[in-house]
Amino acid sequence: MIIPIRCFTCGKLIADRWEEFARRVKAGERPKKVLDDIGMSRYCCRRMFISHVDVVDDLLRYAQVTAKRRAQFE
Repeated sequence: MIIPIRCFTCGKLIADRWEEFARRVKAGERPKKVLDDIGMSRYCCRRMFISHVDVVDDLLRYAQVTAKRRAQFE
């Protein structure tokens, strides 16, 4: 969900291509083919997509549980 706007190494804009990449990979396409199709040719930019871990949804669950526990003790 939170992908960096630019590649950490070369500075190329990458965030505008993340949604298409994630959607197509989730649909079952191979990441290599998707990255080639969307024009990600530099290995540093490809690394940003391949190694990205979506943790925002997990963190939101912990925040909700914490809020419920606080409400119990108040």
